[in-house]
Amino acid sequence: MRLLLWLALAAGLALGSGPDRRLAVQRGLRFIYQTACDPKNFSVFGEDYLWCFYSIGSTSRDPALARLAMAMGRERAAVWSRENPLLPENPPPRDIDDMTFGAYVSEKLGCPNPRLKEQIRRAAPRYSAQDYLKFDAWHEPPPSDVPEDCRKCDMVNARGATVCRRCGAPLKFRSRYDVWFDALITAYTGDRYGVMLGAPYSQVIRWLPSMRPYRRRDEMTENDFYSTVYSITHVVYTMNDYSKYRLSPKSLPDEFAYLKSNLEESIRMHDPETMGEFLDTLKSLGMKDSDPLIRSGMDFLMSTQNPDGSWGDPKTDDIYLRYHPTWTAIDGLRDYKWQTRPR
Repeated sequence: MRLLLWLALAAGLALGSGPDRRLAVQRGLRFIYQTACDPKNFSVFGEDYLWCFYSIGSTSRDPALARLAMAMGRERAAVWSRENPLLPENPPPRDIDDMTFGAYVSEKLGCPNPRLKEQIRRAAPRYSAQDYLKFDAWHEPPPSDVPEDCRKCDMVNARGATVCRRCGAPLKFRSRYDVWFDALITAYTGDRYGVMLGAPYSQVIRWLPSMRPYRRRDEMTENDFYSTVYSITHVVYTMNDYSKYRLSPKSLPDEFAYLKSNLEESIRMHDPETMGEFLDTLKSLGMKDSDPLIRSGMDFLMSTQNPDGSWGDPKTDDIYLRYHPTWTAIDGLRDYKWQTRPR
C-alpha cells in the first residue's frame, strides 16, 4: 500500500499537480491515439494527428507522457510514410501544403523521406502566395473577400465570388482572421521544412499590427470571435515554436490582454477546446498554474472530461470535433519543459 501511494504521489509530481490531472491527460492522449488508429480517420487527419503526438512528446515536462506521445507518433509516422511515399502527379496547392506538413512532422518523428522532400521543393514554386495563403502576403494584409469553400461541392472559388462557379450555390466570406490563422500555419510549416509555400513566415507575421485592435466579444458573431481567438493563439504558437519557448507578454501586449480578458468566455460557452488554447498560450506568456484565472480554466477542463477520456461533444459523428478538443484540453492541463531560445 505504501508503495502504491508513493507511486501515485510521484506520478502527480511529474506534472506539478495531483495524480488526477496526470491521469486525465494520459486518458485523453490514449483516446486520441485510438481514433488515430482508425484508417478512415487517419487518411483524412493523419498530418494533424502526427503534429499532436510530436508537439506533446517534444515539449512535455513529464517524461512518461513525453515518451508515450513520441511512441505513438513514431508508430503513426511510419504508417503515414508508407501511405504517402511520393507526391501525387500535378498536385494542387492544397495537396502540396498537406504533404509538406505531413513530411515535416514525419521527419521530426524519425521517418525522413529525402525523395519526397525534393519533390515538394520542385513542386512548391509552381504556385503563388495567393494560391497557398488565399492572399498576397507580400503586398497586402489578410483580406475580407475570401469565400469559404463551397459547402455543396467543395469547390475553391476565386476571391470576391458570392456564388460557386461550379454549382451556383451561395458562398459566404471567411473572416480575415480565419484567413490569417491558416496562413500563419502554412508559412510556418514551409519555413521549418525548408520549402516556401507562397511566402515566408516573416511576410505573414508582419501584418500583425494591421489585425489590431481586436474587437470585443459583444461586438461580433460567435464565428468571428472564434476566428479572432484562434488567430491570436496561433500567433503565439508560431512565435514560440509550439510551446518550446516562453514569450514575454511585453512582446505581444494586445494579444496577452485579449486572451486574459476572454478566457472565461470559454466557460460561459462550455467550450473545452478553446479553453485549452487560452491556457497553454497564457502559460507560455508567463502566467502560472497558481494564478486564479489559470486555475479556473484548469478546473473547468477537469470537470468536463468525458468518461471515455475525451473532451467535447461525445455524440458528434465528426471525429475532428472529438480528437481536437481532447488535444487542446491536454495542452491546457499539462506542464511544459520550456527551453532557452538560441541566440
